[in-house]
Amino acid sequence: MKYKEWRNPSSLHNETLRCISDLEFVRDEIQFLSDLIKEFTLELISSKHLEESKSIVSDLSTYEKTLESLLKDTENHKNNLQTLLDDIDIPDEEDEYQVEHNKIMSEAIAFNLKVRKLKAKIFDLIKEIMKVGKQKRLLK
Repeated sequence: MKYKEWRNPSSLHNETLRCISDLEFVRDEIQFLSDLIKEFTLELISSKHLEESKSIVSDLSTYEKTLESLLKDTENHKNNLQTLLDDIDIPDEEDEYQVEHNKIMSEAIAFNLKVRKLKAKIFDLIKEIMKVGKQKRLLK
């Protein structure tokens, strides 16, 4: 038999708020990465990394859409917490909420990891482009 840790609504609420804050920060990171790619567009399309760049831009666009959906779901989840706090007892309501909570938190963590990996790929690519640019300037 598997035991679940019971968590009070206050701790669930705090965890949800922290998750929303993290997702909003990721939104800013995605915007920064998008701006960085725009800044190096010329180098990206004229380099040997064209296919990798296309893949990265596609992933970034997908992540932007996924982020908005995840933020919306998390906000709705936060708002649904009020039903746990009301005085009306509905059987299994708390269990269902906790299952949904765990699912949303897991999705947010997995999404954050995907964005981190993409960010590392972008930084590595830009770093390589900057090295090549610096070498070209030094040879002139």
